[in-house]
Amino acid sequence: MPKEVERVYAIADNLSSHRGTDVLLFMLAHPRWEMVFQPKYAAYLNLIEPWWKILRSLALAGRRFETWDEVTEAIAQATAYWNAHRHPFHWGQRRRHRPRRQPGVALLPKAA
Repeated sequence: MPKEVERVYAIADNLSSHRGTDVLLFMLAHPRWEMVFQPKYAAYLNLIEPWWKILRSLALAGRRFETWDEVTEAIAQATAYWNAHRHPFHWGQRRRHRPRRQPGVALLPKAA
């Protein structure tokens, strides 16, 4: 980071290793760095979470690997496939396959 930057914010999820001794010692040694933690139970703010879900479904789900090379090859193939068939992520849009929920706790059947 350039010396001109006064404050550096590191945004992290609440994984316990982000609060480990090494991280705390780094923060003490580098006072211009500040850790900003995402709120708990807000995984939707962490954009890596959707990618892990896609990666698991494309590369890892239902497969058994004998060697580490097989794992890396499966991940490379899944990443190449995803990059070839990418589409933009739109915040706040519903998935096409989910029907829109009606408001209310329970709905009465419609009278004919």
